[in-house]
Amino acid sequence: MSTAAGAAARVGGRAPDHSTNARDSIHTAGGGGAAAIGNPSPQAVAAIVAQLAPPPVPRWRRTLSRVSHLWLLLLFLVVWEFVSVYGTRINPNLNVMLPAPTTVISAAAELLHRHVLFTNIFASLYRVLLAVGVATGLGVPLGLAMGWSPRFRRAVDPLLEFIRPIPPLAWIPLSILWFGIGDAQIVYIIFLAAFFPVVLNSMAGARDVDAYLVRAGLSLGARGGELFRTVVLPAALPQIFTGIRVGLGIGWMALVAGELIAAPSGLGYMINNARTLFRSDYILLGMVLIGVLGLILDFLMRQVIRLTMPWYHGK
Repeated sequence: MSTAAGAAARVGGRAPDHSTNARDSIHTAGGGGAAAIGNPSPQAVAAIVAQLAPPPVPRWRRTLSRVSHLWLLLLFLVVWEFVSVYGTRINPNLNVMLPAPTTVISAAAELLHRHVLFTNIFASLYRVLLAVGVATGLGVPLGLAMGWSPRFRRAVDPLLEFIRPIPPLAWIPLSILWFGIGDAQIVYIIFLAAFFPVVLNSMAGARDVDAYLVRAGLSLGARGGELFRTVVLPAALPQIFTGIRVGLGIGWMALVAGELIAAPSGLGYMINNARTLFRSDYILLGMVLIGVLGLILDFLMRQVIRLTMPWYHGK
């Protein structure tokens, strides 16, 4: 009988009505058709959200994703260890020329036991941070002024370009005469190395501000100092931080050069002293520590950039 009714409905031009079954299922699941659709229960909403939300990522997978980008560094250490250990079959002096990472770790433990490692680390960190801080405090305002005022830039640029090509190492004899052997002389050398990248990047940031941003600020009534503070300075911040990061890296190179020549402590002093003792493991330890400290400082700079410029998505 139902087959005949279905055929009759098709002959009459109408398909069987399945909406009754759908309404019945909604009524059964939600407790009453339109009411269930118009005002779902909290349990139904929670069930839908649970189905749409991605499953939670396990803790071990989150940790693995954070350290996965270090695979090249880990591969470098593995290759270094392999070459240093098994390369002695080809060159018996390779363990002295290129100590293995495990040997460098043993040297670090030895210096820690003698209470001299952290003394050298803190001495170098103090000099670098002080010098780069002074270079930032003087270089950023000077660079911004040069980028904002073409007349001021034309007056200062010849003197700046006259001094900039002189290597910081060329200043070491004069700095020893001026400041003696100590922290002041080394800080001065690091300052010279970090100052010019900060100035040039700050000047480029202020000079290359998008003209549309400046016109927008002018159209909104900003003038003079207010325009500089609200438009130019925020737009120049990425370049400013780039200059600080570059100056920080160059400052580490100048630190080692300054401490190699005249310093009572520091990582450069430790490397130079290890050279006289023919302790290549100490030399590599100093180099590794400089790299690690530079990596940590650059990471901290990235965090400062994210906090200072939440709108900036540069790498």
